[in-house]
Amino acid sequence: MIRVKRALLSVSDKRGAVEFASGLARMGVEILSTGGTARALAAAGVSATEISSVTGVPEMLDGRVKTLHPAVHAGILFRRGRAEDESAMAAQGFSPIDLVAVNLYPFESAAARAGAARAGVIEEIDIGGPALLRSAAKNHEHVVVICDPDDYAPVLAEIGTQGGVSNDRAAALAAKVFRRTAAYDGAIASWMGREGEGGLPESLVFSQRRVRSLRYGENPHQPAGYYREAGRGEPWRQLGGKELSYNNLLDLEAGRALLAEFDETAAIVVKHNNPCGAALAASLPEAVRRALAGDPLSAFGGIVLVNRPLDAESSRLLAEIFLEVVAAPSFDEEALEALAKKKNLVRLVLEPYEAPRVALRSALGGLL
Repeated sequence: MIRVKRALLSVSDKRGAVEFASGLARMGVEILSTGGTARALAAAGVSATEISSVTGVPEMLDGRVKTLHPAVHAGILFRRGRAEDESAMAAQGFSPIDLVAVNLYPFESAAARAGAARAGVIEEIDIGGPALLRSAAKNHEHVVVICDPDDYAPVLAEIGTQGGVSNDRAAALAAKVFRRTAAYDGAIASWMGREGEGGLPESLVFSQRRVRSLRYGENPHQPAGYYREAGRGEPWRQLGGKELSYNNLLDLEAGRALLAEFDETAAIVVKHNNPCGAALAASLPEAVRRALAGDPLSAFGGIVLVNRPLDAESSRLLAEIFLEVVAAPSFDEEALEALAKKKNLVRLVLEPYEAPRVALRSALGGLL
């Protein structure tokens, strides 16, 4: 069990930070903070010690240097109960830091902005944040580390009920930190190396996190998961039906890419990653009718995608055949009622198509 007496908060994403710090303060935890985080806490009436009071050095270089100091990192990396460490800390007058809550400068979103100036993107490369997170994660036997605001509430609850944070939770949080810093460094490395030969990067460095486990893989005996870059969730909203499978997502990708070719009202039927019906029409019901007529046999057990809000008449047509998935930009109430009778039918609201920045395929033990 890790007892938290002193915590350092330094966050770019302020979501939940004030509530978290308030909860810690009510439990008698001393709060250390930096820059904008300290100002946000002060504005909310939460008492926090500026990190410059700990280091004896003001924040400098437009905030590039705040926490890169032995008083901070020794406090985090200090191994409790180790005589040599205790002697070194006492000799320097340093105090332990038991919890570190840090999230990183938003590099990924800065790099993704169209027309973003290179200098501005580089300023979003965090240095002190990853150093704090990695120090705390390395010393997770003694320090709690949080990189995701979603973890504030469970940590706060555990401290409140148990008087500290369990070593199992601390280890899981540390593993999450190393996944986050790996993804962050991967995004920077990919952006820095994007101008390789022929416009291709010199190396591929990427990290994806599992957003959800799927019903099964390409075959029923195989497990499967859906992964995306950190901070990005599912590009759909499921309104009902059974869990999605690996093959469902492959079919959705094939259909969505084809659907994006048309500005006109369109409907696409996909089965086993191949379109087996596609139609344009003046109205959505007519497009659906024509698409299903393209190959009625193959449409059975397939998926249907449309590029207009799904209406009641179109839904009634779709309800006449067994389908795995129906995907649309939205569904009206009558459409949902018509499709709800098919208990297992997956109804998805899909985000607009986004062409992949990098297309990867496995081949001969490597990637294309």
